[in-house]
Amino acid sequence: MRSLFALLALCSLGITGASAQELLSGEYQCVQNCTGQQLVFITQNGWDMNLVNEAGQPSRAWIDHPGHIWAERWQEGAVISADGSAIQFDDGTVWQRFVPVILPPPPPPPRRRRG
Repeated sequence: MRSLFALLALCSLGITGASAQELLSGEYQCVQNCTGQQLVFITQNGWDMNLVNEAGQPSRAWIDHPGHIWAERWQEGAVISADGSAIQFDDGTVWQRFVPVILPPPPPPPRRRRG
């Protein structure tokens, strides 16, 4: 019976940690309480990651429990949104996933009439 409860606990941890926790790699943009204007970068490998903030300062980080990361060099925690599109740090800094605006191609030049 004890084994069954342990198995159920492990399965539930796997489900809650699987959504946004494994897909954080990419570019983000600081939108609140920013220290610079550069894009933010996250490179994730499992539960470990490397962060570079908007001022270009790096930090190693890891997911310390589902929905939360710890940035070692900055000595700061952060909450990850359920879909992984936003990260809010303890000091109030907020990063949102950067989505570049792709403009449509220009229209073709007008045709010349033969006359």
